[in-house]
Amino acid sequence: MLQRFKLAAALLAASSVIAVTLPAQAQLGGLLRGRRAAEAATTEGCASGSSSSVGSRIMGSLLGGAANDAASRAGISAFVPVAEFTDQLSSEIACKLDPQEQAQAAEATLEATRGTGEDGTGAPRVGASSAWESTTRDDVSGTSTVTARERSGGDGLECIMVTDVIIVSGEETRAEKRMCRRPGSVRYSITA
Repeated sequence: MLQRFKLAAALLAASSVIAVTLPAQAQLGGLLRGRRAAEAATTEGCASGSSSSVGSRIMGSLLGGAANDAASRAGISAFVPVAEFTDQLSSEIACKLDPQEQAQAAEATLEATRGTGEDGTGAPRVGASSAWESTTRDDVSGTSTVTARERSGGDGLECIMVTDVIIVSGEETRAEKRMCRRPGSVRYSITA
């Protein structure tokens, strides 16, 4: 037992000497690599934010790493948009939903945009809405509502605005998306 204590003390002393002699970047490299991974997630569409100071990035990396570790131990994973639904869901909404919930939200969007308007054009009526409740988490639900229609331009596109609202653990997230369809197409898809 005493032998183990001496070995642990020696290792601690050696790591302290190394930490003092190494530059800060080498000591914090793992934290900064975590930030780069988060920035890579931004290209996937799930991370958001603005540029921040080195200090806040380091603190964010520490806290984010601890939160991710705790979430992993609890069986909760980070959510990323499922490619199959990217034409129906904005990344702002998809990033807060697990894959099954993304499927439910995408189906709600399809249902809300499937309706026929009063004018016989085949476009959904403004106000058409579809609600869903998560089958995987008790505290998650959402709606998709058609909020506006645009007149067709010379390009032949029929476009609508749809507002998605989700509630996750009591926190509401709202996102608007412009969706269009070409003549002959059966469904609307998100456009830039």
